[in-house]
Amino acid sequence: MSNFYKNRICLNVLADDLDNAEACYKAANGHVLIGVLSKNYSTVDEAVLDLERYAVKTNQSVSVGLGAGDPNQWKVVGDIARKFKPKHINQVFTGVGYTRAALENETTMVNCLVSPSGTPGFVTISTGPLSSQSTPAAIPIETAIAMMKDMGANSVKFFPMKGLRTLHEYKAVARACAKASFALEPTGGIDLHNFEEVVRVALDEGVETLIPHVYSSIIDPATNKTKMKDVEILYSKMTALVDSYD
Repeated sequence: MSNFYKNRICLNVLADDLDNAEACYKAANGHVLIGVLSKNYSTVDEAVLDLERYAVKTNQSVSVGLGAGDPNQWKVVGDIARKFKPKHINQVFTGVGYTRAALENETTMVNCLVSPSGTPGFVTISTGPLSSQSTPAAIPIETAIAMMKDMGANSVKFFPMKGLRTLHEYKAVARACAKASFALEPTGGIDLHNFEEVVRVALDEGVETLIPHVYSSIIDPATNKTKMKDVEILYSKMTALVDSYD
């Protein structure tokens, strides 16, 4: 994907409208995926029509999201994928296989949502609509990654990170992703203050492809738009960090 800075990292941010999306794309010099939430649309066709508009404004750099990790949106996301082939899709663990089959391609990047378990080295994979309401199922992260590969996923979405509160677990996930040459997408509670540490941990562990999601912390509550200046700051921090590892 051409969005990645030095083939290693790009941002994932939300956009409130087409102009906000275009501004964020430019602020990150193209090294960003613009998240558009399926939950914001009443029908699949309505979502596809709008996503096509976002794709034009952002050089196809669209990330189809669930909406706060809502597992009930899993099938909507999969059905959108039948009609619109974005660069990136967010999906719960149990919805990955359906989504990859619906895409009918190997090029769209599909992440797989797993959650902190409370034990470093283990992640909770019961993130689907029914399984998330049952007793949590935690398995070794190495096994989870192998299962993701079986289903056609490309990356681990580790959510909710709660900022740095799950840092020890995040380090274990990063280490496993590096060992498996698998992408990592830390999500939840990331802001301008802890962004560098989140990125640094992944780079220290040897993660090859990283997509940090920075959402509500950089949204202006008065306008509901992602702040372009904050995207510029994140992009500057991101590029400086990656350059320091080269």
